Formats: sequence, structure tokens, C-alpha cells
Amino acid sequence: MSAPQKTTRRSLLVTSVVVSSLTLSVPVSYAAPSPSPTPSATPPANMSTVGGERLGRPGTQVELASGVPVLPKDLSARSWIVADAESGEVLAARNAHWRLAPASTLKMLFADTLLPKFPSSTEHKVVPSDLVDVGPGSSMVGIKEGETYTVHDLWLGVFLRSGNDAVHVLSKMNGGIKKTVAQMNAHAEELQALDTHVVSPDGYDAPEQVSSAYDLTLIARSGLQKKDFREYCSTVSAKFPGETKKNKKGKSVRKPFEIQNSNRLLSGDSGLPVYQGIAGVKNGNTTNAGATFTGVAERDGRVLLVTVMNPEKDESNEVYKETAKLFDWGFKAAGKVQPVGELVPPRSAVEASAQAGADDDSGSGEAGGSGDRSSSEKPVVGAAAEGGSSGIGIALAMTGGLLVLLAAGAFLVNRRWPLPDLVRRRR
Repeated sequence: MSAPQKTTRRSLLVTSVVVSSLTLSVPVSYAAPSPSPTPSATPPANMSTVGGERLGRPGTQVELASGVPVLPKDLSARSWIVADAESGEVLAARNAHWRLAPASTLKMLFADTLLPKFPSSTEHKVVPSDLVDVGPGSSMVGIKEGETYTVHDLWLGVFLRSGNDAVHVLSKMNGGIKKTVAQMNAHAEELQALDTHVVSPDGYDAPEQVSSAYDLTLIARSGLQKKDFREYCSTVSAKFPGETKKNKKGKSVRKPFEIQNSNRLLSGDSGLPVYQGIAGVKNGNTTNAGATFTGVAERDGRVLLVTVMNPEKDESNEVYKETAKLFDWGFKAAGKVQPVGELVPPRSAVEASAQAGADDDSGSGEAGGSGDRSSSEKPVVGAAAEGGSSGIGIALAMTGGLLVLLAAGAFLVNRRWPLPDLVRRRR
């Protein structure tokens, strides 16, 4: 049986690529904000306005009106956001752009950056230098020097056990920590996740390493367009290769051991049931960051993203409890509440939209379009073509017969999201 077959996975629904609309207005590409990338003790009076002016304000931002449920009263997180994964609408937020230590939720950016670089079957024998700079007290999956692991094994270690050892091995395979950090920062800028500054690829506490609830949600949305990202982040348990040892007969054997996903909304915990419709994404916890979490869930055809950073309540699983409350609110409020902002598309999608509009406006009429377009349409970021680890994300969009083919890494402008099968089994 192959390694993927041995993995206990809540598999993901593969959806066909069907383009329903292409934005015709040119979305904004933002410049990097000027504040120093250092967490502040209180939310700044003026934060980034990527995604909308209200998202730059401190405090809770929501448009309560008749028929809209009130927000949960006992939220203690310093920052949080509730967004529609398909439309990109931000339904409510609190200090969305507050730059805070992200902990291991930063591994979502690590995965979104590096997943396309190595086939999952690639093997790597671990040498001492691969693990020499793993921080003390790091979460580990249990990688051993001298043992050989597949890239598939390593990604299971990253997503399920938040293994900093697995992150460092993959980083060394990628040319080193410095190169990987530079690529992560470049990818964050491409996603317009401009609150994010990476110092350590595993999210380990480091001076000036920050992100925000808004950025982590953008990053999760990008990652979830990759088939393998969705598979890894929705895996509940798996077999991980153990250490080679001699048995009683003197024969070398290597027995696997089981690892569980540390996302408690996915795997459950004492006093915390599995959340209905949960499908990932990533949790984190460090001294500087406190508890952080980004989750994606589906209910009645609606897919929401919620990010919660650093609840002040010192209770077991508080970050998951507050996330669940925000999911509950979001599913009740969706379709009723007016959004307070939006999740912006990556720069490549912005540039492609602008180019498509420029090409169609050239006046030749050869594309078959009349040039009429609604200025009220907004970009909708949806499922990428199923490329998995190959890294070939083909964005296909049509307007009046105009065909735009985008290069690897671009988003598909689509109104559907690839939904996990697990959400249907939970109903």
C-alpha cells in the first residue's frame, strides 16, 4: 500500500474548472505599509487599509442591522476576522491588520511557497546540518538524523504535528533558511499580505516576525487552492516513519508511528467536539504569539475562513472555542450582514485583470466582445486548476469570448471553491 493510502485522510472533492466570470474593473495593487514590522502592545490608531478603509480601524468592525445576529459577547482575542472564502467578503473583524507574532500559522505561508517545489515522492536522507538550527522548545514530529523521508512524510509532519524539524529539512532541501525566508517574504508581497514579515520559516518566535489576522486569512485562501495543501491540512491522522532499530533477531526494522493533527477543531479534544464542516487549516502557539489559529469550514454550501489571534482568556483550547463561536456567527450572518471589507486578490491576478481589460479595449473586436462591461463587478478568487505539487496553477478566465491564460501561481477567477468530502459526512 502506498504512503498516501496509509494516511487517514478526510479527502477533498476535486471540482472541475468552470469559469463563470472575470472581473472587468481593475482591483487595487497596494504598496507595502510603512510601520516597522514589530508587534505593538495595543492596536495602532492607523493600520493598513488593504481590503478596505474600515479594516484599518482599531476595534470591532461589523455592520449590524435588522436580521443580523449579534456577535458573541465573550470574545477575548486581540485580533480576529470572519470572511467568505469564495466571494472574499469580510463579514466582520477586530483589529484585522494588527501586526502580531503569528506562531505556527506562518507555516501556511511556508507551505504555500514551497509545496510546488518538490514532488511528494522525492526522498531525502537527513544529515545533521538539516536540524542544527531548530529552536529550543520547538514542536517536533520526530525526524531522526541518518533516516530517509519522502517529501510526503515531511509535509505530514509540518501540517499535523507542526514539526519545526520537518520545516527545517524542507528549507535545507530548498537551498537553506535564508533563501526560503526570502521566497516566503516575496510570496507574501505577491499575495498582498503586506503586514507579514518572515524571519523564521517555521513561525518560531523571532524579533520583527509578524503577520496579521487579515494576512493569515489571505495566505490560507491562497494555500487552499492547491490540492495537496487541502489534503494535508484536512488529514486527521497518519503513519509517520520511525527510527531504524535492530529487532531481537538482529534485523534492521523501521516501524511507523501514528501522528494526530494538532488542529483541535479537526481532531477534537476533551470538552471540545470536532467542529461541523471543518476542513483545516493551521494552528500555532508560542510564548510571544500566544495561541493563533486559521480555520476553514463549510455549511449549507457556504465556505468561511476565520482567523483568531491571541485570546486573553487563559482557558484550555480557548482559541478553538472562540473560532467556533465566530464560525457559528458567520454562518448565521452570511447573506444578511453587509461586508466591512474584502480579501484582495494577488498582484498577478490584478495585473492579469488589467491586461485583459486593456486587450479587450483595443477596439479590434477580434475577441468577439462588444466592450460593454459592468463597473460594479468585483474579483472573486476561487479554485485553482488541480496542479497539486506540480506548481502549475492555470488561471482561465473569459469575458465575451476573451481567453486569458495566466502562468503558474496565478489564481483562477472562479465562483466555486473545492470543498472537502468530510463536510458532507458530518451532516
